[in-house]
Amino acid sequence: MVRAERIAPHMVRIVLGGDGLDAFATSGLTDHYVKILFAPEGVTYPEPFDLERIREELPRDQWPAQRTYTVRAWNPVQRELTIDFVVHGDEGLAGPWAARARVGETVRFLGPGGGYAPDPAADWHLLVGDESALPAIAAALEGLPEGAVAHAFIEVDGEDDELKIAAPAGAEVRWLPRRGRPVGQALVEAVRGLDFPEGTVHAFVHGEAGAVRELRRHLRTERGIPLERLSISGYWRLGKSDEAWRAVKREWNAQVEREEQSA
Repeated sequence: MVRAERIAPHMVRIVLGGDGLDAFATSGLTDHYVKILFAPEGVTYPEPFDLERIREELPRDQWPAQRTYTVRAWNPVQRELTIDFVVHGDEGLAGPWAARARVGETVRFLGPGGGYAPDPAADWHLLVGDESALPAIAAALEGLPEGAVAHAFIEVDGEDDELKIAAPAGAEVRWLPRRGRPVGQALVEAVRGLDFPEGTVHAFVHGEAGAVRELRRHLRTERGIPLERLSISGYWRLGKSDEAWRAVKREWNAQVEREEQSA
């Protein structure tokens, strides 16, 4: 790690560098992500680090935990990878780690993966998410050409968590501070209240799974947006750890699809 900075009350930016990034590359997507590996407390691994060997030789409770984070930026010239972490005190695993991370610390991760970039043929773009989706939304806005039409709704804890984003002139970015309201409520209300522009939309909707489920139902059944025009998924689920959410996410998504088919 080469830099660490608290860019908002609930956001820490970590910049990674070094020889370990020599083979890292992205492919133009704006939702590239990596899976950061965290060793259980008191566990160290032999060098060179070999995840397959760890899983073969060590008991499961000594395997590293994985947390998925969107790539905020990748600089291929300086070989620097930027990742933003949401931090809410001692809550969770990755956030508290990011809050106390120090320059020189080794960070191990898998990836990158990804699957979305704004369609240049779309007439307009809809970008919706909470803090977990903020890096991908920011990257998408910054990647839009001048003149692109976009509506972005970003829910954050409070006004101090709003960040500067270099969006094109045709993009309207609305920050939605929760101020104690339930997570996702402001997003659902904002999208429901939007007067959709004419033409074909390409939408990116990610965040807390319960809110995303409501938004998907609205966009698919009430607005009639085809699934192929949507990048939509629950990045996390209120009340569940990352491991618990991953364990049920596939069935959750299948249930949502069944509800759509029966609507």
